[in-house]
Amino acid sequence: MEGIGVLLMRPLSNYIQQELAKRFTLFKYWEISDSLKLHSDSIRAVVGNGVQGANSELIDSLPRLEIVSSHSSGLDKIDLVKCKERGIRVTSTPDALTDDVADMAILLTIATLRRILEADRFVRNGIWKEKDFNLTAKFSGKSVGIVGLGRIGSAIAKRAEAFGCPISYHSRSRKPESTYTYYPHVIDLASNCQILVVACALTGETHHIINREVIDALGPNGIVINIARGSHIDEPELVSALAEGRLGGAGLDVLEHEPEVPVQLARFDNVVLSPHTAAGTLETRKDMADLVVANLEAYFSNKPLLTPVI
Repeated sequence: MEGIGVLLMRPLSNYIQQELAKRFTLFKYWEISDSLKLHSDSIRAVVGNGVQGANSELIDSLPRLEIVSSHSSGLDKIDLVKCKERGIRVTSTPDALTDDVADMAILLTIATLRRILEADRFVRNGIWKEKDFNLTAKFSGKSVGIVGLGRIGSAIAKRAEAFGCPISYHSRSRKPESTYTYYPHVIDLASNCQILVVACALTGETHHIINREVIDALGPNGIVINIARGSHIDEPELVSALAEGRLGGAGLDVLEHEPEVPVQLARFDNVVLSPHTAAGTLETRKDMADLVVANLEAYFSNKPLLTPVI
């Protein structure tokens, strides 16, 4: 397969770069973006992730493109319509990152409720010698509402259940196999939970699904957790609600215009921020890389794809 050109869109781990280079002719987009046209006839596969995938412009520039193997469970950075039109196969890494992302959701929830970052600064800065730390809020037993009860949402629910949390959810339709309380409208979900976790795919319908009405329904004692995509939340409305005390806090692994962070958001003690690293463990990144490579090997060996999307 050495003659098959694979375009890697972002500098992912050294491991995936090495594994791709062993099997294919590897092109690195950040090194050849200005001269992509010179290599376009050699590139038959694209490897992207949740930040940079294969948009319409890129697809149009690669006449021999046959497959997009995404190093992500999200597909919003891939023009799926154009891929279908051109018969381009698409794969993702859905199961490989489920546990890590679900773990991060719980971590952000507890860190936000217990103000763990503020407590850390309190100790490091010597303030503990002067006074006691303020009381915080517990997690166990609080009602958790999940927007999107797919693989990751279900894994989050399972973990929250272990803390004695009642679970409810919103999705496009009721999950007949689920025993959790279903709300057909996200505002109703927010009105009936204390912790609102965003775990759905980003689509036109879910863009800014967490808006002012939803935030106000969650209320001044509620917190919102986002481990999905930044654009699920109307960020100016989130900042406004936190500044005005209409929302109790937020734990965010993703931002709407990342890596840009609203200055005011970064100053709130009741906000915990993470740089889109929910799936960023050594173990999971290796599993994701192996799945990306395995899908490419399967395709170019005329074998069934392991995790096909298209």
